[in-house]
Amino acid sequence: MSVPRYTDHPSESQSAHALTQLALDLRWAWNHAADELWRRLDSDLWELTHNPWVILQTISQSKLEMVSADPNIRTKIDELLDARDKSDQTSAGFQKAHLNSPLKTLAYFSMEYMLSEALPIYSGGLGNVAGDQLKSASDLGVPVIGVGLLYQQGYFRQEIDPNGEQLALYPYNDPGQLPIKPLRDANGDWLRLTISIPGLDLWIRAWEVQVGRVRLYLLDTNHPANPPAYRGITSELYGGGSELRLQQEQVLGIVGWRLLRALGIHPEVCHLNEGHAALAVLERARSYMLDTGQSFQMALAVTRAGNLFTTHTPVEAGFDRFSPELMRRYFRFYAEERLHIGLDEMIALGRSNSSDDSEPFNMAYLAIRGSGAVNGVSRAAEFFSRFFHAGRRTRSQSAMSPTASMSPLGIRRKPTIYGQRPVEKAFGAATWKA
Repeated sequence: MSVPRYTDHPSESQSAHALTQLALDLRWAWNHAADELWRRLDSDLWELTHNPWVILQTISQSKLEMVSADPNIRTKIDELLDARDKSDQTSAGFQKAHLNSPLKTLAYFSMEYMLSEALPIYSGGLGNVAGDQLKSASDLGVPVIGVGLLYQQGYFRQEIDPNGEQLALYPYNDPGQLPIKPLRDANGDWLRLTISIPGLDLWIRAWEVQVGRVRLYLLDTNHPANPPAYRGITSELYGGGSELRLQQEQVLGIVGWRLLRALGIHPEVCHLNEGHAALAVLERARSYMLDTGQSFQMALAVTRAGNLFTTHTPVEAGFDRFSPELMRRYFRFYAEERLHIGLDEMIALGRSNSSDDSEPFNMAYLAIRGSGAVNGVSRAAEFFSRFFHAGRRTRSQSAMSPTASMSPLGIRRKPTIYGQRPVEKAFGAATWKA
């Protein structure tokens, strides 16, 4: 793994420091004002990767100094920094429309984010929505903090061989070549969190991604202190079997909420983008228990009001389900020693029929029962999901939020990522303003 230069060497110029700031801000993924600058530094690499951070890691110090000596380049860098600072310091749409809003922080949990091809931690529609919402939050000034996973390989890349057969390729995501940086605590130490899983305490690293005004935190189990078998928990997006998926969702939901606590962040709202992050419901309730001394039942009732669940999946087979045996192996200690409830009571939160011991644990049921509001990513998803989940409300009403509602979520795609540069050039910027 390459060793990225997150801070400048003393001999490096002020321009190099400024370029580092620009390269590590993914604002360039939808604001193309700096494209020509990166093209000047390395046109071939820019066209192939559209990753400014890779360019800064690749070019020589002498070339950087030569380009930076150009008065036009220096002026461009200053203009870009000034524009960024002015944008960040100016009240945006949210602040203007909701002056003195009680909403200070909204935590957004998602298994994937499509922010840029330079950060390949996405697969499809779910990542599209998550990425667009972070970018829109940045533009509008909505106080969102994202939480996700950093995958060593991500989702497979498809190629077709000469025989017409599909090949699934898994290129390695070298953290040193990605526009991210280690998340450090107040003492400057790389923030490290732990979670107990059968057989060991797993160490988890945290990374920070700057998305304009918004921050995205990514969790990664590829820590040298972990045994090899466990370093690969965050290796692939949607890869492996049920046990690996459950481990990933423990990291996302449970450790993700612990990360916010470690940073001193206390969100008023927790948005679950699909059921993968449903375990955040339990960890948020546990945090309330620690703060107030209340029971789990009371903590869940109180925190439920601040949880929102968005479903993308209109069919039952699409939700993550885990066998009772696997849940008992992984959650007995957590239920009894952390939540102070019986394991069966915890598992019942993820079942349609709480008295059926053979029924798998369904993350969507937990997300619904732990959320004050539920919506569908589209009207079609909302319609089918309402039909599918209707039985869960009648058979398990006591475990459901009596005020939970389901409504469609209108998604307006951010054209600068959905269209990408070639389409923007073909149709013109005015097309997207309609």
